[in-house]
Amino acid sequence: MMKKKSIPASKPLLILFLCQIISALDVPLDSKLLEELSQPPTITHQSPKDYIVDPRENIVIQCEAKGKPPPSFSWTRNGTHFDIDKDAQVTMKPNSGTLVINIMNGGKAEAYEGVYQCTARNERGAAISNNIVIRPSRSPLWTKEKLEPHQVREGDSLVLHCRPPVGLPPPIIFWMDNAFQRLPQSERVSQGLNGDLYFSNVQPEDTREDYICYARFNHTQTIQQKQPISVKVFSMDSLNDTIAANLSDTDIYGAKPVTERQPVLLTPTGSTSTKVELRGNVLLLECIAAGLPTPVIRWIKEGGELPANRTFFENFKKTLKIIDVSEADSGNYKCIARNTLGSVHHVISVTVKAAPYWITAPRNLVLSPGEDGTLICRANGNPKPSISWLANGVPIAIAPEDPSRKVDGDTIIFSHVQERSSAVYQCNASNEYGYLLANAFVNVLAEPPRILTPANKLYQVIADSPALLDCAYFGSPKPEIEWFKGVKGSILRGNEYVFHDNGTLEIPVAQKDSTGTYTCVARNELGKIQNEVHLEIKDPTMIIKQPEYKVVQRYGQVSFECIIKHDSTLLPTVIWLKDNDELPDDERFLVGKDNLTIMNVTDKDDGTYTCIVNTTLDSVSASAVLTVVAAPPTPAIIYARPNPPFDLELTGQLERSIELSWIPGDENNSPITHFVIEYEDGLHEPGVWHYQTEVPGTQTTVQLKLSPYVNYSFRVVAVNKIGRSQPSEPSEQYLTKSASPDENPANVQGIGSEPDNLVITWESLKGFQSNGPGLQYKVSWRQKDVDDEWTSVIVANVSKYIVSGTPTFVPYEIKVQALNDLGYAPEPSEVIGHSGEDLPMVAPGNVQVHVINSTLAKVHWDPVPLKTVRGHLQGYKVYYWKVQSLSRRSRRHVEKKILTFRGNKTFGMLPGLEPYSSYKLNVRVVNGKGEGPASPDKVFKTPEGVPSSPSYLKITNPTLDSLTLEWGSPTHPNGVLTSYILKFQPINNTHELGPLVEIRIPANESSLILKNLNYSTRYKFYFNAQTSVGSGSQITEEAVTIMDEVQPLYPRIRNVTTAAAETYANISWEYEGPDHANFYVEYGVAGSKEDWKKEIVNGSRSFFVLKGLTPGTAYKVRVGAEGLSGFRSSEDVFETGPAMASRQVDIATQGWFIGLMCAVALLILILLIVCFIRRNKGGKYPVKEKEDAHADPEIQPMKEDDGTFGEYSDAEDHKPLKKGSRTPSDRTVKKEDSDDSLVDYGEGVNGQFNEDGSFIGQYSGKKEKEPAEGNESSEAPSPVNAMNSFV
Repeated sequence: MMKKKSIPASKPLLILFLCQIISALDVPLDSKLLEELSQPPTITHQSPKDYIVDPRENIVIQCEAKGKPPPSFSWTRNGTHFDIDKDAQVTMKPNSGTLVINIMNGGKAEAYEGVYQCTARNERGAAISNNIVIRPSRSPLWTKEKLEPHQVREGDSLVLHCRPPVGLPPPIIFWMDNAFQRLPQSERVSQGLNGDLYFSNVQPEDTREDYICYARFNHTQTIQQKQPISVKVFSMDSLNDTIAANLSDTDIYGAKPVTERQPVLLTPTGSTSTKVELRGNVLLLECIAAGLPTPVIRWIKEGGELPANRTFFENFKKTLKIIDVSEADSGNYKCIARNTLGSVHHVISVTVKAAPYWITAPRNLVLSPGEDGTLICRANGNPKPSISWLANGVPIAIAPEDPSRKVDGDTIIFSHVQERSSAVYQCNASNEYGYLLANAFVNVLAEPPRILTPANKLYQVIADSPALLDCAYFGSPKPEIEWFKGVKGSILRGNEYVFHDNGTLEIPVAQKDSTGTYTCVARNELGKIQNEVHLEIKDPTMIIKQPEYKVVQRYGQVSFECIIKHDSTLLPTVIWLKDNDELPDDERFLVGKDNLTIMNVTDKDDGTYTCIVNTTLDSVSASAVLTVVAAPPTPAIIYARPNPPFDLELTGQLERSIELSWIPGDENNSPITHFVIEYEDGLHEPGVWHYQTEVPGTQTTVQLKLSPYVNYSFRVVAVNKIGRSQPSEPSEQYLTKSASPDENPANVQGIGSEPDNLVITWESLKGFQSNGPGLQYKVSWRQKDVDDEWTSVIVANVSKYIVSGTPTFVPYEIKVQALNDLGYAPEPSEVIGHSGEDLPMVAPGNVQVHVINSTLAKVHWDPVPLKTVRGHLQGYKVYYWKVQSLSRRSRRHVEKKILTFRGNKTFGMLPGLEPYSSYKLNVRVVNGKGEGPASPDKVFKTPEGVPSSPSYLKITNPTLDSLTLEWGSPTHPNGVLTSYILKFQPINNTHELGPLVEIRIPANESSLILKNLNYSTRYKFYFNAQTSVGSGSQITEEAVTIMDEVQPLYPRIRNVTTAAAETYANISWEYEGPDHANFYVEYGVAGSKEDWKKEIVNGSRSFFVLKGLTPGTAYKVRVGAEGLSGFRSSEDVFETGPAMASRQVDIATQGWFIGLMCAVALLILILLIVCFIRRNKGGKYPVKEKEDAHADPEIQPMKEDDGTFGEYSDAEDHKPLKKGSRTPSDRTVKKEDSDDSLVDYGEGVNGQFNEDGSFIGQYSGKKEKEPAEGNESSEAPSPVNAMNSFV
């Protein structure tokens, strides 16, 4: 007896609901219907869960929701009710739940840090937002620390620690130098994920004093700078020199050379580590190794492969990046660092966890009273998330009880719902890595039926086609739909109709009798409604006379017919196509009512023509092919190749000749010009035909020369102007008798491959050249110019023989004679060969060097005796290399150069030498075997030359009457520097140069303070170095002395504004700096990578009109000044207006308006003159006003309203800065100042930094609408924007 499987008592309802299809209501997307139906709230927009805000801007916490009736909103903060009415800084947007916290008018962002949650509520339920954690971003200052210089030995590893301040969010780290240039990185030097700078091994070029770590905080739009780090690398040469200077001659000293080292991991440490990453995130694994040579990093996954298409290598393969990780990416990842000395590895055990993610998120449920339904909430994660339910924002366990609701884990089951069951349910899936919150409402509606299809809608259908009559409806409970034909007709049933669930009635095959009125009735327990639609059946469109296949002669005429029949109530349109494309735009194509005619047909008209007939209800088509042929030509002579000759006959057979005759084939109207005779050697090369000879076309016999021991067959080919005929049939075969060879091998050579052999080679005879069987060769040789007998040997049919035991490179007489079974060929001619070469024995002697100038030398040598060359003399090679520079006394890697001089030359020129250097060279003789020994090294020195330009020239510390110049010595001094030459001259506002002053500076100086200069004057400097030979190339620089000792005025362009119209824009700006600046405007399309376009501004105007712009386009613009260190303003973006149908008249360009303005200006001028005359006629003149008018401008405070400087505070005074100070009281750079460049100040860059070594500049590109302070100093453009491009 079978046992029945029992089911727990708590599960039957769940299984019942999950096994059946729940038919919830579908609400049609009808706008009018949606406006009328009640609906619980739905959150449509909310701020992110983790919301980091800018502490300087207003905090906006988004919460938008929809519902019917419109929902009301409330907030909780840190789990308790947030009463926004009691906080004057907090407002809620109208018809919205979005909060705006006013920070810019006195609020503190830190005071509003916390967890916020929004609730949207109406009479149908309450929806809640995520928990929104509000945290203001932070960019703390760098901790002050004393940084000791790093002194490292060449080849050792080094780590420069960044240790940026902990910010929110974490900063972006990058390394730059004092000139704000990105430090180059490579396999040897790179930045780690923690921001530290790693050196696998240091090199002398790593020595510098400006390794600077920068931290960029995006939310606060600031950049902090760490104090510069100094690194000095000691090379082995410098260590040896230092040790030698401190020890006596008897001491043993010397630093160890740079030793190679096998790899050692700098990070991570140890042999293993662990890493936990979340599903969907980016996995970053890092391995950085030290070693010399620089190690190479390789990554593998133990027991598996790295995922394809998701794996990337960054930072010179030191970082493994896997995007969109999943649990399958867990495992052990091994990085292997390897160089030529060994390897080291590290295993990182990766575990992928997962925050909750949806499998099935709950969906809104619309039910009718008494219906059943389910809400399902399924999520996964690692670890498995827990599921909890809330009803209207309250945990379901303490929510008001609903008898129609039952919670079973991740499912809520609803049975026999009523209107009071409407609510919004929240599903919360959470684990230790996060949570998911979803709102889903249950909306129980009791609505009478509604038909959404318009009344009396007309449907037109072609006969024998399907007819679909719509009856879109809604009601709750779901209405039943019935169809009737006619006003009083009976209900439609039967197989001739199809009733769709959406209410549509389908008549699969509509006939003429289907025409009529159809009524749709929708009813439920709350009522019924009906709607009438009308159906008309139309006759189908037909082509009763279709186009037919046509063949037409070129330049003829053709016509295609297309006669149609259609329903009288439908209006047809006829379209003709050629090869499924539009007809050519050609007047030769004439389209009539029922036909298409093509006049003067050409070959291009060949193709398929289609007639398409369209109505509003149907479409038919028919096609036909047109073939264009040439007109029938008059009979013409046919020219062709000749027919092959026939009846070949051999006569007059002799040992060395035979006569061949034949009969020519038909000429085919083209005379035969000649005959070609070919032969086949059936004995040696059967099946291969060779050219024998050719004879004129008038000749049909030929006497042919034959060779012995060949089995001949012949054939003949006739040729005329058209071409060659097919070959004739072969003649009968004829075998000639054997004979001794007639000729000897050609191209006999004797060349040794080794010093003690002679290799004799030749070209073998062809088969028919052997003249008989048993072909062999007699090879003979004897040493030339020695009374020796010939040595001979007979070899088989080969092409090479090697004579061993010969002296090195001596001449030989050689001959090769052919022979066969019948005898020898004639006596062969002799050729001269040589036995094998050996390396030359001696080096060239008497090597002399004549130095011509500092870069060119001439070398001489005596030729070696030819007997010692032991081979063919090919020339001489000169090896030369630089030993050291006489100016620097530093050795470097020896790079030898080679010059080859062909033949028996005894001198050569050495170009491209470096001045004031010590060189060595040697000379070697070269033969076919190789090079001989080198001559003794010859040392020579090049004289001094002129130096290169100084490596740099910097001008710093500008004062009223002095400038400080600093320079670097030339990269290539090319001798002993004797002095530096400095020339300078002033430049006035029109760029004219003043008198030139020249100063000679000792060679051991690297800086100079120029005094007694004019204040607020631009100077141009020319600087070069000198040796005893002369002056080198110069570098130039410009600098300006300041106008005010206290507060220098630097030029700048600010407050760039634009007023854009449809095709032009008026650009204006404010300029602070020296007079008579030459401005230019650059512009381009915003977001484009095209080069900036440049327009020159005439005069010193502070405005310019850009013309010829494209309407409705966004442009970027900036203003610059030429000749002032090339500074520019920050970029501004504007958009031209859209194209208008008609343009408004610009009043400013009208003549009457200009005249009116001129008259007003003249009137004002007259009034001013009258007032001035009246004032000077009398009245008192106060002494105080006179003193004010003649006050010393150097001591009088500059006023704010005239754009000059006001009061200032001492740099050491810690009082708040007064108006006119360049730095705000919070020691940060304001946004309007941060667009200036610090690079233009040279060594004065540090003036832009705070005491902690940081600088703060805004770079968001937003324009602040604050009044400009009239007493602000003009500063050069900030590097902040420039640095954004590096990160």
